[in-house]
Amino acid sequence: MNKILVWLEAFRLRTLPLSLSSVVIGSILAWADGKFVWPVFVLTLTTTIFLQVLSNLANDFGDSVHGTDNSNRVGPERTVQSGKISKAEMKRLIIVFIILSFLSGSLLIYFGLRNAEFSIIILFFILGIASIAAALKYTVGKKPYGYSGFGDLFVFIFFGLVGVCGTYFLFTNQFNLSLLLPASAIGLLSAGVLNLNNMRDIENDAASGKKTLVVRIGSEKAKLYHVSLIILAIILTIFYTIQTWESGYQLIFLVSVFPLGYHIYQVFANHIPQKLNKQLKVLALTTFFFSLTFSLGIFLSI
Repeated sequence: MNKILVWLEAFRLRTLPLSLSSVVIGSILAWADGKFVWPVFVLTLTTTIFLQVLSNLANDFGDSVHGTDNSNRVGPERTVQSGKISKAEMKRLIIVFIILSFLSGSLLIYFGLRNAEFSIIILFFILGIASIAAALKYTVGKKPYGYSGFGDLFVFIFFGLVGVCGTYFLFTNQFNLSLLLPASAIGLLSAGVLNLNNMRDIENDAASGKKTLVVRIGSEKAKLYHVSLIILAIILTIFYTIQTWESGYQLIFLVSVFPLGYHIYQVFANHIPQKLNKQLKVLALTTFFFSLTFSLGIFLSI
C-alpha cells in the first residue's frame, strides 16, 4: 500500500486538471457543431492523462539525473530525489506509460479518423509520437528543451494548439481557423503555469544550469511576461466570443477574470519565490475553471 501511495505521488495527479482543459474546450466546440462521439471523448481523456503522467514521471527522473532536484529545490520533493523510487524503477514505469500513451493514442486515431484521408492519419500519428517525445524531452536526455528556455513554447503548442484543435479535429475531421483563438488562450494560460513554476525555482535552476526563460530574463521581467500571458488569453477569448456570438451565456467565462486578476496582484506583490507555490495551484485550477465556464457558456447558448 505504501508503494502504491509513492507511485501516486510520482504521478502528480494534481496536474491533470490543467492538461484536461484543452480536451474540455475542444470537446464542447465539437459538441456545439453536432459532432460529439463518446469513444473519441473517452480516449482523448485517457490519452491526455497518460501523456501528462508520462511527462511528470520523466520530469521527476530527468531533473534528478541533471542534479536540478537537490536539497535547495523550493518545490515539492520529488520521488527519485528522495529515494522513494529508484532510477531503474522510474525508467521501467516511464516505458509503461510510453506504451499506454501510444496504445491509447492509436485507438483514438482509429475511432476519430477511420473515415479520414490516409495522409491525415499519418499526420496524427506523427503528432502523437511528437507528443510522447515532448513529454520525455523536457528534462530527459543530453539536451532537454526545458533546460534551454523552450519549455513555454512547447507548452503553448501542445497544451493549447494541439490540445484544442487536435481534439476538435478528432471529433469532426474538420478545422476552423477561429479555433486558434480559444486554443491559444488555453496555451497561454498553461504557459503561465510553467512560467510561475520557473519563477518559484529560479535560484536553484540558475545554480543547476537549467536556463529557463525566467532564468534568462529575470524575475521582474518574468512578472510582466506572466501578466501579458493572462491578459492576452482573456482578450483572445473575448474576440472568439464576439466572432461566434449566440447569447449572453457565452460571457460566463468572464467570472474567471476575478480570480485571475487577484492572482496577478499576488504574483506582482511577491518577492519570495517559495511563496509562489500557492499561486501555482491557483492558476492551474483557475485555468481549468476557465475552460469549464467557457464550455458552460457554449452549452447554454445552443
